[in-house]
Amino acid sequence: MAQGSGHEEQSFNEFYTEVKEIEKRDSVLTSKQQIDRLLRPGATYFNLNPFEVLQLDCDTPLEQIKKKYRSLSILVHPDKNPDNLDRAQQAFEIISKAYKSLENEATRKKCVEVYEEAKDRTDMMIAEKKKKLKKEGKYDGVPEDEPAKYKHAIYVMVMKLFADIERRRQQLEVRDMEERKRKREAEIDEEEQRDLQKEWQKNFEESRQNRVNSWHTFQAGSSSASSSASSSAAAAVTVKSKKSKKAKYTSFNPPKIKPETR
Repeated sequence: MAQGSGHEEQSFNEFYTEVKEIEKRDSVLTSKQQIDRLLRPGATYFNLNPFEVLQLDCDTPLEQIKKKYRSLSILVHPDKNPDNLDRAQQAFEIISKAYKSLENEATRKKCVEVYEEAKDRTDMMIAEKKKKLKKEGKYDGVPEDEPAKYKHAIYVMVMKLFADIERRRQQLEVRDMEERKRKREAEIDEEEQRDLQKEWQKNFEESRQNRVNSWHTFQAGSSSASSSASSSAAAAVTVKSKKSKKAKYTSFNPPKIKPETR
């Protein structure tokens, strides 16, 4: 177990040494190296930290930030890299965005606060790790007791916190976009309803006279039909009366006269 732990320790040291060598190499102010650094695999993740983009410590004064920005922006500017135009443009935009974040006092302060929170969380994590090892009777120090590894642990935590901030920002952006879309759809529905109401009112007004005329015609037709029906009924009563009288007289039969007998 101790041998395995020693092997892991050695592997970590080799990895960390390699990372530092890459950082040292990339810190050389050459156009190609800076463009490659800013567009390397996983760059979207690393470039969330503006201090990382400009290769600065979080306590760097603003004047030094400006100087570093000018030197890097000149190196990666598309005009200086005509053979690598597209990548140079991307790198230039990344540097410009990082500088805008640090140039603004409010956003620079928030970035510094991320480093402070990362340090607090790292210290808490180390304390919990030591506490657990002591409870298990296995404590003889932790890797983070070494300054280089402690600094690396904070570096990892800083990247994680910036990633969390970006994820929350994207979630809020999506939520805000959906809310704006919902409001716009509601506005469109209201506009359509108003248009339909206006169209219905317009058609109603235009057809008013036709409806009035139709009603008058209907009323006139109803009156004529009623008069005709009354006349027909009266005529029918008269005819019936005449028939009744005629029937009364035509149905009378006089008595027959019997011959006289002696």
